[in-house]
Amino acid sequence: MAFGPHRKKEDVVVPASRSELISGIEKAFSRLCDDLDRVPPESVREAVLEGHVKGTSMSPADLVAYLIGWNEQVLTWHQRRAAGLPDEFPAQGIKWNELGLLAQRYYAEHQDESWASLRLRLADAKRKIMELVEGYSDEELYGSPWYGKWTMGRMISLNTLSPYTNARNRIRRWLRAL
Repeated sequence: MAFGPHRKKEDVVVPASRSELISGIEKAFSRLCDDLDRVPPESVREAVLEGHVKGTSMSPADLVAYLIGWNEQVLTWHQRRAAGLPDEFPAQGIKWNELGLLAQRYYAEHQDESWASLRLRLADAKRKIMELVEGYSDEELYGSPWYGKWTMGRMISLNTLSPYTNARNRIRRWLRAL
């Protein structure tokens, strides 16, 4: 990963503890929200961003829908495990090599929601993720593999903190070009 004048190496930290995960998610989410606040209202449904499938475009609203989808998916994984149900990774009916289809599913699920509603729903999903993380110890989050070789904390980070950072980068690139 290249670190340019706007990106510092210390911004790219893979959390290895509960406190680092909480701090990383909070920081990335706050930064993302600051940039989402700058999206012009008339552009929230315009396909102005590079899509999650090669050669496609998406709107800022689609990007927020994608984040909601992944946050809620993380919560679903934990709910299913707590209920003793079999895992469905990454999501019901989707394989890891079909993540573009999953992105499209997330866009479609939220296509009729307002920008304000999407933003509230994302904040609520993130709040629930934080409650989930706060309910686990360092040992539970990082002490052993949870899915394949990945720890629970790493799976949460890969599907919250990392997408927040990626989304922020997409929004910032577009906003700079306006």
